[in-house]
Amino acid sequence: MIKKLIVMGLLCFFSASIHAQKKFNINLSSKKDTEVSPIVKEKVEEYAVKINAIIQEEKKLMEEELVVLQAKNLNKSDFDREKALIADRYSEKMDKRIEELGFDLDDVIQKQVRYSLLNTDVTSKEELKEKLLKKFRPSRSFTGYFSYGIMTLTNSSPDNVLDKNIGYANNLEFGLKLNYQLSRTSPWAIISGLGFSWRTVRADNNMLFTRSADQGVALVQANENLDKSKLRTGYIMVPLGVQYNFSKLKNAGMDIQYRSYYTGFKIGANVYGGVKMSTNNIIKDGDGETRDRGNYQVNPFVYGAQITVSYNSFSLFVKKDFSNFFKDSYFKNDKALIFGLAIGLD
Repeated sequence: MIKKLIVMGLLCFFSASIHAQKKFNINLSSKKDTEVSPIVKEKVEEYAVKINAIIQEEKKLMEEELVVLQAKNLNKSDFDREKALIADRYSEKMDKRIEELGFDLDDVIQKQVRYSLLNTDVTSKEELKEKLLKKFRPSRSFTGYFSYGIMTLTNSSPDNVLDKNIGYANNLEFGLKLNYQLSRTSPWAIISGLGFSWRTVRADNNMLFTRSADQGVALVQANENLDKSKLRTGYIMVPLGVQYNFSKLKNAGMDIQYRSYYTGFKIGANVYGGVKMSTNNIIKDGDGETRDRGNYQVNPFVYGAQITVSYNSFSLFVKKDFSNFFKDSYFKNDKALIFGLAIGLD
């Protein structure tokens, strides 16, 4: 029954295409129309012509019998009964003749699916397998990403003046991520890339960052109320790690399996390292805003580790520095801990 409905639908569409002389597309995707395979179109059009010929032939014969029936001058009930019997007989006859045409719907559907996947007709199994292997290669590409995280500075010492006066801190980052799937079916991938990170530490309690007499850094009390007091440092970041994809294997046909690497749940772990670009001390008071790109003893190098849980293009991550936020003994042992959200720009 389902096959008959599919055939009828195809025939209706192609009949409209033939009479209107318009290009016909089967909508296989919500995003765009997929063109019908020329081979499929030719086969269905040929089948439609043959069916139409059978219908016209049998219809003509049936009409001749109905003329004979009308000549008998039967009463209405007898005429309707005989007419129904004639219609049923010709219907069965048409069904049998159409079935004898041997239209292979499964073969037509397979050809259209292959065309939809490969955007071309294939003439041999070897050519089909070659094109499938080429289409379903391991996922190896650069994709853009954007992330934002809430940052805190961890320290085991309760006497650190920065920890007592720190306000809201955050990490903003964007860049390119490399996904290098190990094989067509592997759930594992190497992840790396290049990112630009801006880490901002805001001072609270009307404190501000300043360079001390020995060219170090210190937090001091401002002489007036501050609207803004923050230290922003930019880094070039490079991650390196692995990612595991929990999505199931899919079958592309011809005994070729693959794993769609950019969808489903994934978990990743990586280390990272970064080199400082610059530090900007931003202060705003009643006289306006000032910015100073001086040396505030922020560590010129950072390194740490990250755990990421992803679904499709969205990721939640935890990032922990193993390096101190400031170098030498300034605000000793303060290390960044970041919780955030990343969005992949596939």
